[in-house]
Amino acid sequence: MQADLVIRNVVLNGEPGDLIVQQGRIEEFVPGGTESVQGKEEFDGQGFFLWPSLIDVHVHLREPGFEYKEDINSGLKAAIAGGFGQVMAMANTNPVNDSASVTEFMLEQARKFHPHGPFLHPIGALTRGLAGKELSPMAELARAGCRAFSNDGLPVENNELFRRAVEYSSDLGLKVIDHCEDVSLSEGGLMNEGEISSYLGLKGIPVVAESLQVARDILMAAYLDTPIHLAHISCRQSVELIAWAKQKSIPITAETCPHYLVWDESRVQGYNTLAKVNPPLRTRDDVLALQQAVREKVIDVLATDHAPHAEFEKDVPFGEAPNGISGLDTALSLCFGLVLDGVFDNDDLIRLFVNAPSEIFDLEANTFQKGDVADFFLFAPEAEWEVRPEAMFSRGKNTPALGQKLRGRVMAHFLRGRLVFERAI
Repeated sequence: MQADLVIRNVVLNGEPGDLIVQQGRIEEFVPGGTESVQGKEEFDGQGFFLWPSLIDVHVHLREPGFEYKEDINSGLKAAIAGGFGQVMAMANTNPVNDSASVTEFMLEQARKFHPHGPFLHPIGALTRGLAGKELSPMAELARAGCRAFSNDGLPVENNELFRRAVEYSSDLGLKVIDHCEDVSLSEGGLMNEGEISSYLGLKGIPVVAESLQVARDILMAAYLDTPIHLAHISCRQSVELIAWAKQKSIPITAETCPHYLVWDESRVQGYNTLAKVNPPLRTRDDVLALQQAVREKVIDVLATDHAPHAEFEKDVPFGEAPNGISGLDTALSLCFGLVLDGVFDNDDLIRLFVNAPSEIFDLEANTFQKGDVADFFLFAPEAEWEVRPEAMFSRGKNTPALGQKLRGRVMAHFLRGRLVFERAI
């Protein structure tokens, strides 16, 4: 038998063997390897782990309008090197992605620079200009290629408008992703409200600014019996509300981010602008609550909330720095560190970064079953690397991980059975 592609000498779920790919689809994984199948193309996996390509449901690629921070080309380069085969890009561009022309431009840029992936899925603005005053042309955005709707960092406070947005989105077969924040409580806040904010003399953002909106969304989802997805959950109180909602079978799904699982508010000490993010890094207790919520499937999805900024924007007094952490380059290694620490296991990572995002947002994913799309990467679990600006593909180097040594790296990435990234050894 001759296959299109054979990846030899790889490990899948602890089993060494060869992966056989036909016409961009998974044909078979043969434990122990096989010499009876030859590939038109063959690739030596060097004993690396075989993982399905990840899906990131929450990134900011900045183009159009803020290309000095990131553009679609550089953002997708960071995605593929970080293990992500698909990304969903938020609408806070300039102009805002509230029209078909912006959606189509984003998709065309992705096809132009990365015709074989990674694949971009735009998220349409929930309201025109993200202003929270009137709904965007949601049907037009859906036809143009948007896969969800969100007002992202500018939450819709008008409950009647939010209700209509959820209903219209559902009619289109798409979901609303909500940034849960009561801005009357968080206005002017710079970090988590608590002892450290008091010590540093910085206005804090209380956890209730998030959890109040989480409660609003849960009640709305229950009343409408319509799904709502909650973005970047950061605190114990929100987790407890989501757990209650799931016990009641309310159609709520939720994500958190690697930075809320590995760092707490102490990272802000010294007025470290690289740790300034919204929602803010919370307490150690909140970190532990989120880790438990991930294990217990209260949290459905991991997303990077990749938010790149130029160096000069973060090199300012703390109060003047923009919120955001650049995450695509480091997310997998940071999370693999949690696996090594026994916080959760590889199966949890696959569920959080592949299976649940695929199911919630109706995206094709690879489970290594016959006929699945051949999107996968080779992962070196022993590879250690230091997070340095020159080691990152994103234009945004703004991460608290700078200078940190991490374990685990993507060595090669295949999409639709085609090699799209290979790291020099």
